[in-house]
Amino acid sequence: MVESPHGACKKSQTMRDLDWNDLQAFLAVVRAGRLTAAAQAMRVDHSTLSRRITGLEAALKTRLFERRPAGYVPTAAGERLVAEAEAVESIVIGMRAKLTDQVLGLAGSVRIGTPEGFGTYFLTPQMIHFCARHRELQVELVANPRTVSLSKREADIGIMMARPEEGRLHATRLTDYEMGLYASRHYLAQHAPIASRADIRQHAFIGYIDDLLPTAAHGYVAELDKALNPQMRMSNIITQLVAATNGGGLCMLPCFMAGTSADLVRLLPEEIAITRSYWLVIHSDVRELARVRAVIDFIAETVAEQRRLFLPSGSA
Repeated sequence: MVESPHGACKKSQTMRDLDWNDLQAFLAVVRAGRLTAAAQAMRVDHSTLSRRITGLEAALKTRLFERRPAGYVPTAAGERLVAEAEAVESIVIGMRAKLTDQVLGLAGSVRIGTPEGFGTYFLTPQMIHFCARHRELQVELVANPRTVSLSKREADIGIMMARPEEGRLHATRLTDYEMGLYASRHYLAQHAPIASRADIRQHAFIGYIDDLLPTAAHGYVAELDKALNPQMRMSNIITQLVAATNGGGLCMLPCFMAGTSADLVRLLPEEIAITRSYWLVIHSDVRELARVRAVIDFIAETVAEQRRLFLPSGSA
């Protein structure tokens, strides 16, 4: 069917009315759920962001959000627009990245999202050496129990405990790592010996808060023994390590963290070992940028060189 000149004119006018800044504002509100949080993320004031949303709705002649006390919820039209807006975002980011990459090369910034244990105990010391070699490159390290969203542009590179199933992401297995059962020397001197797995139930245990598990992969206490009921529960692995070091009880910990402590002793290493994985994930839009490639190559090479730290038992 041939579109009438009048219809084509109206469609053309609508396209001219669309503003990339308005689409950015739309995506920011979708991702944040609240206007104030989205405004902070975009570094604009609340009223400016509100005008951009109103302008986009006027250009498209449809309401994109339900304004509720709990926040902004996309309407059916808003949900349909998300994929289209993200496609435009990818094009813009790709264009900008290619142009800046030609100018900046290894200059600029790269943000890495990582689990707090890996980021604090392994990656931070290594990135100090990297930054010393690349003075023009800024590295931002987000060490957080929560998995960062590369699709929401929270980071350029993500270290994750599970391979993402959705999004325009490229993932490679960075390394497997071993977890063992640990307790402090002080705790062991004050309590009954642990000669077998059955003895574990007689001791205080440290673990995660069940409803605050960062990911399903963190549920390793139940994997060790479903009957275990940790007396001390914490939301992140670093706090658990501190609790174990100070005599709080037994704790499952990554060997690359606990193995470097003179105060911690690994228990029943031949019987108790749980393996998890780290994945190196990047968004397709930034995958070929020189500065991003330099960082991911460095991380992959450094982890490979220190494989024994992550897998002390030599498992695959």
